Amino acid sequence: MERVTLITGGSSGIGAATARALLKQGDRVAVTGRDTGRLAAFAASVDAGEQLLTIAGDAADEKDVASAVRRVVDRWGRLDTVVANAGYSLPGTLEDHDPQAMRAMVLTNVLGPALLVRETLPHLRESKGRIVVVGSVAGIRNTPGNLYSVTKWAAHALVENVRQLVAEDRIGVTLVAPGVVDTPFWNERGGTPEASPALTAEQIANVIVFAVNQPEGVDVNQLVVRPSGQLG
Repeated sequence: MERVTLITGGSSGIGAATARALLKQGDRVAVTGRDTGRLAAFAASVDAGEQLLTIAGDAADEKDVASAVRRVVDRWGRLDTVVANAGYSLPGTLEDHDPQAMRAMVLTNVLGPALLVRETLPHLRESKGRIVVVGSVAGIRNTPGNLYSVTKWAAHALVENVRQLVAEDRIGVTLVAPGVVDTPFWNERGGTPEASPALTAEQIANVIVFAVNQPEGVDVNQLVVRPSGQLG
């Protein structure tokens, strides 16, 4: 039976590249995003027909997450893999951030993956499925005043917390922590650092696909992926 995957933040960047890679190998894929225009453009670009489902919603809203999971299961009858990819950063440091923007980022980057896990666990227990959380190198090193880094440290802790929760259920749990990746993520931060080498979204997507394509009984837990030459 074709695998069914749900990806949050799947209309661009790493999420979209992962969806394309999974569709190419024959999976059924649902992607969520807050921007309906981006979702429509992504759907048109892949032209996957009934193999793709796009769902507008906020990854940090419990009702939207529950609705997305329900739509996937109603359409395809199962759920095998979830990829918690939705997330973003703010420019500057916490000294500069607007408090409401700080709150929104923490909710998306930390609460979002937790809500996705909470809503999908009953289905993943049934399918003996897999969870992938897209973290960051910022979650294993500190930068002065970087609240985004704080959210990724929290997301990384969530991954191990969940792994211990579901290990006996034979659900795979993987953290993928990229270094600098040339994606729209950097639009809010003034562009990809010119002095740094960068990976492509497709390269990180290949890492995610590697993790979820492991045979039953093999659980790849942590994958840190930097471009050659990135020091931090």
